[in-house]
Amino acid sequence: MTHREACIALNMISGIGFVKYKALMQEFGSADAIRSVSRSDLQQVEGIGKVLAERIVNFDWDAELSRELGIAERGGVRIITIDDDNYPAILKELYDPPLVLYVRGKLPKTPDRSLAVVGSRRISAYGERMTRLICEEAAATGFTVISGLAIGTDTIAHQTMVDMAGKTIGVLGGGLMHMHPQENIKLARAMVQGGGAVISEFPLDYPVCRTNFPRRNRIVAGLSRATLVIEAGMESGALITARLAAEAGRDVFAVPGRVDNPQAQGCHKLIKEGAGLVENFDDILEALCTGLPPGRMNAVTGEIVGSGELEPDCAAVYNLLKNGDADLEELCMATGMEPGKMLAILMNLELKLLIERDAEHYYHLIGSRTNRRGLHEE
Repeated sequence: MTHREACIALNMISGIGFVKYKALMQEFGSADAIRSVSRSDLQQVEGIGKVLAERIVNFDWDAELSRELGIAERGGVRIITIDDDNYPAILKELYDPPLVLYVRGKLPKTPDRSLAVVGSRRISAYGERMTRLICEEAAATGFTVISGLAIGTDTIAHQTMVDMAGKTIGVLGGGLMHMHPQENIKLARAMVQGGGAVISEFPLDYPVCRTNFPRRNRIVAGLSRATLVIEAGMESGALITARLAAEAGRDVFAVPGRVDNPQAQGCHKLIKEGAGLVENFDDILEALCTGLPPGRMNAVTGEIVGSGELEPDCAAVYNLLKNGDADLEELCMATGMEPGKMLAILMNLELKLLIERDAEHYYHLIGSRTNRRGLHEE
């Protein structure tokens, strides 16, 4: 059994996480060596008591691993261990990172443009409206939204990203064979098809339970550059996610609500403790901004900052506007894109401060306006 396979097998034994895995590795040298260790020797390791030692000794390593790998292959699930090269580096910053990740779909390539959006399961109409607004702007700006696929705020955040053709990651509180709630199975499928993912640190057949949610929440916070709480009561799990984000050195933001709404009290508490107050997505962009702002010319290179990091469709439209100002109809004709898709791209470029629209509804590049009408004019 390879080291990687033994790591996956160890993760399948209830009670073993990264901290105990490291303790076992330090004591016995390799994951595979742990298979042949006696109960008494296992109990000498800090954190490994009698019960856990018994589980390790009685675990059917070969059979259980073979079954797990077979199910993962048939289900199109990638298994990534903490020692693999494609393990997200941002998660390694956590005190207790997941030992293994089960991934259906694609993880974000740019964690610095990932935002956790969390909040109440019993979200108000105001909270729903704010969630949609902020996630629409996040999608248009190329951010990935990460949440927990629960009902309420999580579902609205994920669905908005799907509707906006944005990328979104759902972190489960159980194995990927136990989607919860089941009514979100269709949504989860759409998330994967849209270039996002559904992930879990739990073995594929691991059941969902409430005690798993704090562990799920640390991954939501850990994968994200910042965490935004939309609505939260004083006992909300969203506050746990915010605390975990702060402990991991991430930025925390909160949306204020009505003072007489119990679902706003958690957000107000966070703001009093130093969380950034968010009225729109620009507040988050401004707080996270570092270096030369997008949309401004770099005096050394002569390039517009941010223009070299665009998705292909955005880059195509941006490059077209180098030829002259254009309106929506001209851009659609030049690219063959539908108006809805083009509007989303233009909003993305506007939020990146790369283009702007004038009073006559013509778009032009910021910092290098041509004052010409039409893409093909000389």
